[in-house]
Amino acid sequence: QVQLVESGGGLVQAGGSLRLSCAASGRTFSSDAMGWLRQAPGKEREFVAQISWNGAITYYADSVKGRFTCSRDNAKNTVVLQMKNLKPDDTAIYYCAAHPRKSGTTEFDYWGQGTQVTVSS
Repeated sequence: QVQLVESGGGLVQAGGSLRLSCAASGRTFSSDAMGWLRQAPGKEREFVAQISWNGAITYYADSVKGRFTCSRDNAKNTVVLQMKNLKPDDTAIYYCAAHPRKSGTTEFDYWGQGTQVTVSS
């Protein structure tokens, strides 16, 4: 059974940092691109970041470029989203995802349950 489990969410003040982790199991994710998506209250789910299977290529939404960094450790089956200079608009549930159907979109085959990130002003 495929599992993606996120951790690291929480409450932080604007300008602060958080580090989200995703632990993957149930299939060989080392050959899959993986990503992060988010959904704010009352809004549609949106693309945040994506990383290639070997970590060599990353994509970011314009809204997070220069502030968020996505990395992975295939030996540990983990993906990390390092978030800096957080803004209240970053408040959302963040989802780890794997095996994109189309790069740079929300179309992934596997999803985690999500972790809440709240940024106070």
